[in-house]
Amino acid sequence: MGTHTLDIGERPSVAELEELAFELRTKLLQLCGTYEGAVHIGGDLSAADIFTALYSYGMRVDPGDLANPERDRFVLSKGHAAVCMYIAMAIRGFFSYEGIVETYGQLDSAYGMHPCKVQLPGVECSTGSLGHGLPLAVGMALGARYRGEDHRVFCLVGDGETGEGSVWEAVMAARSNGLGNLVAVIDRNRQLMTSFAEERVVFEPYPDKWRAFGWNVIEVDGHDMGELVAAIDALPDPGSDRPTVIIADTIKGKGVDFMERNLAWHAGSLGAADLERALEALESTRGKENA
Repeated sequence: MGTHTLDIGERPSVAELEELAFELRTKLLQLCGTYEGAVHIGGDLSAADIFTALYSYGMRVDPGDLANPERDRFVLSKGHAAVCMYIAMAIRGFFSYEGIVETYGQLDSAYGMHPCKVQLPGVECSTGSLGHGLPLAVGMALGARYRGEDHRVFCLVGDGETGEGSVWEAVMAARSNGLGNLVAVIDRNRQLMTSFAEERVVFEPYPDKWRAFGWNVIEVDGHDMGELVAAIDALPDPGSDRPTVIIADTIKGKGVDFMERNLAWHAGSLGAADLERALEALESTRGKENA
């Protein structure tokens, strides 16, 4: 197999990525404050740094050439975080943020509450049923192997959905087929929809479970952009024979103090007063992360 050669231009610095993540969270809150329905805001905020690191740094993809066979693929297994993905894609240049705000969640909108590849160019896979994304990513990575392509397939998985057996079947299949071109990223926020994760399913020792299946395991603080960038830089060559999982330790609702680790904010909407309060809370964190 050849080298991973798709040219995506100069990549931003860690400081620039931190600013992009702040922009993403700000736009996410603004959308949540204007949309009349509920937005899965808690899990969106926990994954915002991950989305930024992947779309603005890690993934080799040209928004102007979406059919390029050398492009990296992305599967959002936790499909309810679609709006965060849309905004990360808008920041990367796939389409405009204003277009998301105008039609998000409406009938026939390209920006549904879960992503649809038929409706929105740049989405590689329609998802939403939890536990299905990683199996689909395994199939995509295996297909790339058969075609002799050397791009990577990234899959963002919520830790809660790794309680599903289909995930672990996919984990075993990936190692059995030597899919070094597959990278799973776990949003390890330790919360489910209505409870904290360990109250329902015993996940720990979580990294050891992945190691037992033969995966290359990288553990990071999912809100430390430097660590996320270092993890991406440390990925094995796509032609290697061991898939990689990046376990990102995160906080649900990250950046908004009254949402952090608060089960009530798995999904919700923001009135004018709450939106102002949330934006002020987010602004108070600016420049303080990892200082």
